[in-house]
Amino acid sequence: MWEKYLSLPLACRYEAGTRKEGQSRTQTFRKTGQRRTKAVPRQDEENSEGYPMFGTIARKRRWAIAALVLWFAAWGALAGCGKSTSPEFSPGTEAPTGKTPQPTPAARDVVLATTTSTQDTGLLDYLVPIFEEQTGYKVKVVAVGTGQALEMGKRGEADVLLTHAPSSEKPLVDDGTVTNYRLVMHNDFVLVGPPNDPAKVEEAQDLKAAMKAIAASGAGFVSRGDDSGTHKKELDLWKAAGVDPKGQAWYTESGTGMGQTLLIANERRAYTLTDRGTYLAYKDRLDLAIVREGDEDLLNIYHVMQVNAEKYPKVNAEGAKAFVEFLVSPETQKLIGEFGVDKYGQPLFFPDAAKEGKE
Repeated sequence: MWEKYLSLPLACRYEAGTRKEGQSRTQTFRKTGQRRTKAVPRQDEENSEGYPMFGTIARKRRWAIAALVLWFAAWGALAGCGKSTSPEFSPGTEAPTGKTPQPTPAARDVVLATTTSTQDTGLLDYLVPIFEEQTGYKVKVVAVGTGQALEMGKRGEADVLLTHAPSSEKPLVDDGTVTNYRLVMHNDFVLVGPPNDPAKVEEAQDLKAAMKAIAASGAGFVSRGDDSGTHKKELDLWKAAGVDPKGQAWYTESGTGMGQTLLIANERRAYTLTDRGTYLAYKDRLDLAIVREGDEDLLNIYHVMQVNAEKYPKVNAEGAKAFVEFLVSPETQKLIGEFGVDKYGQPLFFPDAAKEGKE
């Protein structure tokens, strides 16, 4: 009984404690002098015709409903008092963690279009996970020839480009297709061929003579034929030597990446032009030797650049910028310079970001 009494609001407790059994609320207040009105019949009273007095029943129901509402309100207030006062975070907000803010899912992917040499050497397999862990971005690598990578940039199909054909990159810088054009690293190209060197390339006086010797001997040569940076360099060498290899029986275009081109040249015991890094990465699978290296024209320079978001609105500008800054940072440059030393006894790439503006 007391539990029922205590659960009532104060006003209701007063009435419960002052009314007699069967006495109406109006009768109680009439005694206190606050209201003068005719006493209200009890619920079980009947009118002169013997019917229940429904007005009284309705009033009692209204008071019962009011009491229930007050009871639920009291419980709601008590429940509210028991809640934590610490700030809440809705599904659309992020609780403070003390960590670097992570990109939203919509802007998390960064599409990197690059040459196959950065993939075939294992350099990207080494660097990309570090970048992803540090920033929260996810890199989608599209390893194609430099020419195709640059075309992807022209169509706005990539966020960032990592390529090695400065003469082909410069027009994209000039017309605003790319921005934040930065020097990253270099290695070099080498001519490789059968260990017995049937064209006597090693004996050639210079690089032009070496290319002429291959053509004159009729020894096989496998070209990438894919408009890559390596392919562009090879065509420049033929042109400088005054040789047009197109359509020659000894000349084959693989139309593939550097690693696959090396394997084809190995099967055919032919010559090919390759970057040193990919050659070293595949060396254990090849019976090919370096027959020409060290010439100034064989330098292989890599740049990274953002595709211009003002020109291509769908580009992930923030993700692209983060990747560019990651590659040229002192910490990453140190990693690039160390990559391959433990396995090959020499680095596959040489860091150049510190030389920016000194080319």
